[in-house]
Amino acid sequence: MADEYFYGVTLSETNKTETWDPEIKAEEYPRTNKLVIRQALLGQEAKDGEFNVVQVETMSMRDTVKIPVAVLKSGENRQVRLDLEFPDAPVTFTLIQGAGPVHLIGQHLLGALVEEFEDMDDMEEEMLDEEEGDEPHVDAKKAKANNKRKNDEDEEDDDEEGAPKNKKSKMTHNAKGKAPAPKKNAKK
Repeated sequence: MADEYFYGVTLSETNKTETWDPEIKAEEYPRTNKLVIRQALLGQEAKDGEFNVVQVETMSMRDTVKIPVAVLKSGENRQVRLDLEFPDAPVTFTLIQGAGPVHLIGQHLLGALVEEFEDMDDMEEEMLDEEEGDEPHVDAKKAKANNKRKNDEDEEDDDEEGAPKNKKSKMTHNAKGKAPAPKKNAKK
């Protein structure tokens, strides 16, 4: 993500629903968007003993999901830490129980312009073309060294299995590659 902005909204008896939908403005300035909600706080004006329930409505892989994400009660828990990410708009927050106020705090992340992504693809292609003409990459050097080592090992295996390189090796190793047992002295 290229830019990061503070996001905050207050849900109360007079403003029970709030929708995050940056794509409304996206037509004139197309960018990727993501909303991250970090915390829900119960305001000091909240009534003692009253439950305040915040529900979120958003799209899942198949359909719309409505689920409570925070339950706050004055005198017990006035804040809850959340780590909710919403990569797709719209996202609707609703105070389904209680009078609030409940403050939702987080970040609005803006990605690069869609045109910048297209430019990045072109730049990556150019870089790949340039690398093909330049010196081999470090990983390519490692692969080449591994191939050479493998070939050397294969040659050694061939030498052990096939005909020996010279008579000396024939004399010192049997067919299984082991040294022959010492000869016992026939005369005693």
